[in-house]
Amino acid sequence: MKCPFCGAPSTQVTDTRENEEGDIIRRRRRCNDCDKRFTTYERIELKMPQVVKRDGSRVEFERDKLLSSMKLALRKRPVMFERVEAALDRIEGRLLAMGDREIPSEALGELVMQELKRLDKVAYIRFASVYRNFEDAAEFSEAIREVSGRSRSRRSTD
Repeated sequence: MKCPFCGAPSTQVTDTRENEEGDIIRRRRRCNDCDKRFTTYERIELKMPQVVKRDGSRVEFERDKLLSSMKLALRKRPVMFERVEAALDRIEGRLLAMGDREIPSEALGELVMQELKRLDKVAYIRFASVYRNFEDAAEFSEAIREVSGRSRSRRSTD
């Protein structure tokens, strides 16, 4: 493994751990030249479905792109990275379980929103506001009622 800091070709594994499901291996490494440490992850690579965008174009599923979107929604929120990784693993698992060769971007966005709702309500609102393209305060209010468990119909009977 090449060192990401100095580019040296020789690194040493100092610690290896599997996640609870046993499908990801985390390795702590140390560069033999500059002595800096870094972490690598090994995971099974499976063929993910292509994402069909709203304009009809097709792109490869990119875990890192999804992670970036979720991190943006979770910015400055008290959510541990391991929980975000676990959420991404669940999304990928659902995509693989579907067995489809393609998935509409809307369906992928809904999976992300389900996971964000479990992780952090504020992050869910942030993501939903961009994803659903909220245009006024009423749409924000409706989303807030949704995550706080109150709907309009229940509210009007109170």
